[in-house]
Amino acid sequence: MGSDSDLPTMQSCIDQLKAFGIDPIVRILSAHRTPQAAMEFAANASENGIKVIIAAAGMAAHLAGAMAAHSPLPIIGVPMQAKEGPCGLDALLSTVQMPPGMPVASMAIGKAGAKNAAVFAVQILALSDTELAKRLSAFRKAQTEAVLKKDAELNT
Repeated sequence: MGSDSDLPTMQSCIDQLKAFGIDPIVRILSAHRTPQAAMEFAANASENGIKVIIAAAGMAAHLAGAMAAHSPLPIIGVPMQAKEGPCGLDALLSTVQMPPGMPVASMAIGKAGAKNAAVFAVQILALSDTELAKRLSAFRKAQTEAVLKKDAELNT
């Protein structure tokens, strides 16, 4: 994430990954304040056993793009809502508007995007991990059952 102010929002991502049995590497690296460290992280991520990078940033939100520029891995961008400014729309546009050949999978702004980033990362990882695929299937089934239970309770 680009700043420690992103941690409260990204905690839902971290928690979701842990619920799937994934112990994420969590770093604070800024595309603007620590560009060299961010570049080195991205460039060495695959070599270090990382398979997917989730990058969260607000305002100018260039972190996901910087990761994509220096890593062949799938990059998932989570735009953060800043305390000031246009409610995260600046971060969303910075995350989603990537040049051709430099893709970033962009999630929603904030906590929903953070949680979806975790689930999307799990979907990618589950392509080559049958046990993780089973946990993902169970997660989806539990979501379905929870909604149907609420529906039944509403209509009794």
